[in-house]
Amino acid sequence: MTKKLLIIAFAGLSSTMAFAADLYVRNGGTGGAYSTVSAAITAASDGDRIIIQPKTNGTAYVENLTINKSLTFVSETNYNKYFIQGTITINPAAGRVVTISNLSSGNFTIYNVVASGPTTGGRTTINLYNCYLNKVITNQANTTTNISGSTVSGEISFSHGRVTANKAQSIYANSNTADTSLATSDIEIYGNAASFGISHAQSNYNFKLYNNFCRGVFVYAIKTGSNNEITNNTIYDPYGGDVAPFFINLNNGNTGNIAIMNNAASFVAGVTNVCISNNNNATVTASYNVFTNSFVTQGNINQNNNSGSVNMNFDDTTYTVTGMNVNAGNPDVSYTDLDLTRNDAGHHGGSNSWANYWPTDSGAKPQVNYLVTPRSISGGTLNINGSGFSK
Repeated sequence: MTKKLLIIAFAGLSSTMAFAADLYVRNGGTGGAYSTVSAAITAASDGDRIIIQPKTNGTAYVENLTINKSLTFVSETNYNKYFIQGTITINPAAGRVVTISNLSSGNFTIYNVVASGPTTGGRTTINLYNCYLNKVITNQANTTTNISGSTVSGEISFSHGRVTANKAQSIYANSNTADTSLATSDIEIYGNAASFGISHAQSNYNFKLYNNFCRGVFVYAIKTGSNNEITNNTIYDPYGGDVAPFFINLNNGNTGNIAIMNNAASFVAGVTNVCISNNNNATVTASYNVFTNSFVTQGNINQNNNSGSVNMNFDDTTYTVTGMNVNAGNPDVSYTDLDLTRNDAGHHGGSNSWANYWPTDSGAKPQVNYLVTPRSISGGTLNINGSGFSK
């Protein structure tokens, strides 16, 4: 069914940023600007903004960048990307915040955005908005990565943060080293399209995977005692493989809870015909999931109200699912759709509906990159959490 986005205006959703200084980068250094981004970084101080002019005909600034300060990078031309042909390395430091908007890495598979190492004595925050990138490799200890509205031709590999409304080959929450300066928020992966799937192998945080369209969800590690959610995703795998589309195989010895709910799924049975697999190291609850496949599980799973052999149609080009997923999710009011009807299983259902985040370019308007709205309130204060960025 067609969903209508609930729009509520309230104070405090956005704020005006103040920057210490603006430094300009333009082709040939015209108008007294810097001719290279590297020169502007060298001249900048913490808190400055570097405004980059896109070159004519999409020509690149050919340079590798090392960012060793808290800086913000934006395009001088609204809604147009600047092209940097090179690897962007972000050096960590406690309290460092690097924000990059409107960057294009071009069609080069060797240039990535990377964090060069772990942060000591605090956390590094990396924000990537409305970018076209090859890979994002920021899975370092004590690093938060928030990426939204971006196209990533390879993987997004990060250790903590919020990943919303991106198209990527794969999304992988992981870290080789445990955090020592813990973040206060969960790992949140909302409203993405991941052609190879979404994986989680982090031991420090709860995770929430909401309203994604992907080939599968694969969990290899969790935080001990954590409560984790895989909710309202659409899983479509027309190729088949050797593991279940919901694959829980904990290998770090930790135990915790994983709720798998309100998902719509279809896959070609290859080596296995199992829909949900658990190697019994996690406490898994599966409810109100619908499959075009016969509903088959493996391992210890608490089940209720799941359905197999359901008539649904999937399209991984338009990112749609239609059919008997409509009104098939949990009927509790806390899971209702944005139009306040019963939850539709799949990525358009619930408060974190795909409709919150897509299309990512809605007529060159500012973009929502996070939205949580309660479906009901009995008294007291109505809390709505949201954030966005301007393209």
